[in-house]
Amino acid sequence: MDIRLIPMLALLYLLSFLDRGNIGNAKIEGLQEDLGMSPDQYNWCLTIFFFSYAAFEVPSNLLLKKLRPSRWLPFIMVAWGTVMTLMGIVQNYRGLMAARFFLGVAEAGLYPGCAYYLTMWYCRHEIQLRQAMFFSAASIAGAFSGLLAFAISKMDGVGGLQGWRWIFILEGIATVIAAVLAFFVLHDFPEIATFLSEEERAFVVYRLKYGQDKKGKDEGRRQVAEADEFDWKYIWQAFSDWQIWLNIVVYWGIVCPLYGISLFLPTIVKNLGYSSSTAQLMTVPIYITAAILAVVVAYISDRIGKRSPFVISFLCMMVVGFAMCISTSNPRVVYGGVFITACAIYPAFPGNIAWLSNNLAGSYKRSAGMAIQIGIGNLGGAMASNFYRQNDSPRYVLGHGLELGFISAGIVAAFVLIISYSSINKKRERAIQESGHIHFTEDDLAARGDKAVTFRYMY
Repeated sequence: MDIRLIPMLALLYLLSFLDRGNIGNAKIEGLQEDLGMSPDQYNWCLTIFFFSYAAFEVPSNLLLKKLRPSRWLPFIMVAWGTVMTLMGIVQNYRGLMAARFFLGVAEAGLYPGCAYYLTMWYCRHEIQLRQAMFFSAASIAGAFSGLLAFAISKMDGVGGLQGWRWIFILEGIATVIAAVLAFFVLHDFPEIATFLSEEERAFVVYRLKYGQDKKGKDEGRRQVAEADEFDWKYIWQAFSDWQIWLNIVVYWGIVCPLYGISLFLPTIVKNLGYSSSTAQLMTVPIYITAAILAVVVAYISDRIGKRSPFVISFLCMMVVGFAMCISTSNPRVVYGGVFITACAIYPAFPGNIAWLSNNLAGSYKRSAGMAIQIGIGNLGGAMASNFYRQNDSPRYVLGHGLELGFISAGIVAAFVLIISYSSINKKRERAIQESGHIHFTEDDLAARGDKAVTFRYMY
């Protein structure tokens, strides 16, 4: 399963993150000046992406379940690859705004779709490592983005086009080619996977329904099969679930720094006094280190079956990083602070996604809940894209300060989640012990999902 699923998902997400973040590389190659945009107009071009991105995530996740991943994911890839390619020929601010809006529409389904798709294959004690393996492609994308932008910008003047235009055109074409490949390589759900034998398919489905551990023993948390039939009540349950909205605050504490770093890192490094080519290359070691850390931490988290200690530790680590950035204009200290921050963001992100997915039961509720978390959560990107104003350079005190505020809110929300989960688990344990037996049928418990008395929250 790992060999068949993870590499292709990693490639898709690498291209997704590359295409949404390459505007930061294009900016330092002259995009803003060539299109005659003001700093505020450039920030709006960053912001508009997140509005459409957030709006289309829940519908896209429901369509993924209905239309099958092997069809839906390549379709949206062709759409955003086409938009990205056409972004290379925009002539003004309005054209770039429109392109970024439709890029958000098309890309909306990929990350929540992939994150949910993995939960349909792996048990919850296995999921963070797999989330990290494909999410770390985002940090690799950050490295590639700098390297590719450095190389592609040398095409300045080819075909009468500026170098930044070629960044969009070539990366967009690469996405369309990968989408065609994905149509033939992606698999659907375990029940119909052609690379598994009939016996293997039955085994995978059984593990997912009854939450077995690696040794085949009952996990002790999800003791009944999940409801898998579509019903609008599961979508409403997702929108009205307190834990999803509290988790979004934790998500903002991670995603605001994530987009602040990915969209503005080249500019921040350049403003420290380095040339644009050096600035592009200096982002590479940051992202490579972050990718390795994400996978290592995810492995440990899955092994010990805990999410919150790692998420909170890395949020605290981000506080240290941004405190270094805000306290001085020394290039070495600022670069070190950015390095520490990035190395905390990339392990924390899949941990946060895995934490919520572990605590949502019922495939349609989990599909909607994860899309809500990622969709509403990514409005943090809309906020972060306006944190770093051009007239605040090179210190960016306002931007770094706002990031610190969101991280602090995320830490508080994480502790509230831990206390709530612990309290609910204890109440359910007492309810079972006092009643002596469960007064619900298996179908009733399945319909109740994570609200069932037998379900235990992971924290």
